[in-house]
Amino acid sequence: MNRSDKIKNIFSESIAIKKSVLNNADFIFSIETVIEKIVNAYSENKKVLFCGNGGSAADAQRLAAELSGRFLLNRKPLFAEALHVNSSYITATANDYGYDFIFSRLVEAMGNEGDVLMAFSTSGNSENIVNALKVAKEKNMITVGFTGEKGGKINEYSDILFCVPSVNTARVQEVHITIGHIICEMVEHELFGK
Repeated sequence: MNRSDKIKNIFSESIAIKKSVLNNADFIFSIETVIEKIVNAYSENKKVLFCGNGGSAADAQRLAAELSGRFLLNRKPLFAEALHVNSSYITATANDYGYDFIFSRLVEAMGNEGDVLMAFSTSGNSENIVNALKVAKEKNMITVGFTGEKGGKINEYSDILFCVPSVNTARVQEVHITIGHIICEMVEHELFGK
């Protein structure tokens, strides 16, 4: 297979997965539900926290920035934070308590009832993500999991779970960021749109 065909195949695979999500009424309803929960949370002066590892950390940070800065509209900032952005905290906590607890300790410190935790794990089994979701559930936060088709352990601790129908990490993350962008755009529109 030549390079051009390989590129086209990657695009085709990505499009097919997105079409599968587009045609899944339950998936669309879940996106609507998350938008509603975040709009309600912000209307009650709550916050949205994000966590993920590797590429999922990059997605978490990007989406937090879209809410705390702006997405499309010039408007007031919203409280959104990716939990991995303090490298001194991450390295100290990983050293003192273990990497599995880097997010859960921040959820314990920062999270309050009614806040939203958006947790990304393409496998659904990252222990630091599972632990963060457990603590969030204990604190009566709204928990949203983003994963691949197998769901994994985060299914048990997610109020709303997005299982992208693929086992290919790159394709799963592409859909995660699309969902995230839709959520950011709609939340911004509903809170600040004219």
